[in-house]
Amino acid sequence: PYCYTVLFAGGGVKGGYVYGASDRYGAHPSQNPVSAGDVIATIYHALGIAPDLELRDRLDRPIPLLPEGAAVRDVFA
Repeated sequence: PYCYTVLFAGGGVKGGYVYGASDRYGAHPSQNPVSAGDVIATIYHALGIAPDLELRDRLDRPIPLLPEGAAVRDVFA
């Protein structure tokens, strides 16, 4: 539950690029760990969506689109 694979294609990402690594068992990240929020922020970055965007509910309360996470800019060409 600590180490997964994500594949990005198109949208300006580097072809054939590998970001991060796992331990020899594939159980835990050993280099450049990325959270789920970071993955979502990276997708938003590729789509041109500001990660600090706030939506409003029916009572005009702010709801952050992305509560945490930062785009992994190294995957872009």
